[in-house]
Parts: sequence; structure tokens; C-alpha cells
Amino acid sequence: MENFPVINLEKLNGEERGATMEKIKDACENWGFFELLNHGISHELMDAVERLTKEHYKKCMEQRFKQLMASKGLEGVQAEVHDMDWESTFHLRHLPYSNISEIPDLQDDYRKIMKEFALKLEKLAEELLELLDENLGLEKGYLKKALCGSKGPSFGTKVSNYPPCPKPELIKGLRAHTDAGGIILLFQDDKVSGLQLLKDGHWIDVPPMRHSIVINLGDQLEVITNGKYKSVLHRVIAQTDGNRMSIASFYNPGSDAVIYPAPALVKKKGGDEEKNHVYPKFVFEDYMKLYAGLKFQAKEPRFEAMRATSGLGPIATA
Repeated sequence: MENFPVINLEKLNGEERGATMEKIKDACENWGFFELLNHGISHELMDAVERLTKEHYKKCMEQRFKQLMASKGLEGVQAEVHDMDWESTFHLRHLPYSNISEIPDLQDDYRKIMKEFALKLEKLAEELLELLDENLGLEKGYLKKALCGSKGPSFGTKVSNYPPCPKPELIKGLRAHTDAGGIILLFQDDKVSGLQLLKDGHWIDVPPMRHSIVINLGDQLEVITNGKYKSVLHRVIAQTDGNRMSIASFYNPGSDAVIYPAPALVKKKGGDEEKNHVYPKFVFEDYMKLYAGLKFQAKEPRFEAMRATSGLGPIATA
């Protein structure tokens, strides 16, 4: 298979900047995913986040997960399970306001380190959005502004563990889906694999690499770029041994942000047929209400439903 795109962000600072930007462009247009090295977040911070996340799972979540799976009879399933995932999760919200102090069972040092990690990821997300602005020929800051509602963007983290599964051929760690939001930053286990994306009809492993951050693009960036960049189906395969840690942070539009294709990326063309190639205009909160029930289904009907119901008027063209 083709090589998964791995991008060394340090190379943006030297003579390889042009080639690195081209690599990012290709990853956004043809993969929807890429992996970052030398992204500016210290290895010490990442190691502390990993250690405390794994300790928290062992202490507070592992037994609860085992009891839940046993109560649902998933240990002994004989047929493929289509309505459940083999994962243990909790969610943290950072923007527009934080709920970290409200999450039960978190030790103070874990709360502190996750706040620090979230600040670094937020900064990295905004740096990446500026690089995408540049590649797309948009004015600097366009994508960040496009994701801002009246209270700024929303930003949160899903902390997941994928414990050993007795029947990985029948139960997915996480079923195939595209992400609803903007840009996603993932700190994943570097020893236990499982994340896959769909490319050209084949499922491709996203390689576990120590101290890397995996980036993928959500549905809203597909809309804003008018399909130049696309969100991509991905899933997690459960494993029979090893517990896979996954810390996914979602830099998303604010709930009242109005999402629509950047006018510079919508060409003026005649005829009704061309209008159908333009993505719809809608309020992000309305999209999320729809997504909640249709996450594991194709994204195209979601876009069509938004087109039919938003009532927000025409989309500007360049």
C-alpha cells in the first residue's frame, strides 16, 4: 500500500518548507489523515499524559468496563455486533469553558496535566489551520474565523481505552465513521495498533509512532473547502491483547457558527447542475443534532439534509 503521510513540522523552518507544505497539501487532499513529528509538544508532557491516563483507566474504569460488557453479554457473542463499540471513554471540554474540575475520579495531577496538554493542542490546531489557509490560498486566519461562533470555537477531548477483546472479528473497537467537526488531533498508543482509515476501497493502518500526533479532518472542513479536502471513514479494530490508549482532541466550530464553503473556493458557474456541487450552508449545532443519530452512516445524506433544511440563503462565490 502507499506510504502513510508522516510530516516533520520542523522542516517548515528551513529550505524544505515548500516540499513540506506540498506534503501537507497532498495528505489533506488525498488522505484526510497525516501524522506529525516534531510538533512542538514536549515528550515529557506526552509521557506524563500517557502514564496518568493509563493509571486512571486501571484504577477507575477497568473494572467498570468489564462489568458493563459482561452485563450486555458481549463476552460470548456468536454474531457480528453492529450497535456497540468495545471502548471505555470519558470526555473533557476545554472551550468555550472547561469542565475538567467537574469530572469525578480524576486526580489533581491528572487534571493539571490534561489542562496543560489541551492548551498545547489548541495552539497546534490553530497553527495547522493557518498552514491549511496558506495551502488553500485563503487569507491567514480564515479557517479559524470560520470555526468561531459568538463564543469562539469549541474544543474537547475524548479519552478512550480499547481493552483486550475476546471476539475482535465480531465486535469493533469503534465502528467506521467520519468525524463531525473541524480538525482532530490524536495522541495514540505507540505499542497497540488498531486505528484504520479507508483509502481507495482498502482499510489502511495508521501506524503507531512514539510521540507523534495524528491529524484528521472532519466534516466541517470538507464543507468549508467545498470538497477540496475530505473527511475520511476510519475505525478502530479491537485486539485480543494489549490495551490501546487513544486521546482524541476535537477543534470544532462553536455551536452557533454558520458553516459554508469559502467563497474563494466556490467558482461561479452556470446551470442548476453546478449548484449541486456546492456544499450547503448551516448552523453547526443543527448539524450535530443530526450527526448524533447518524454518526455511523454515510456523511453525504447528512449534507443533503442540511441543504434541505437550513434555509440560510445562497452561498457566495468568488
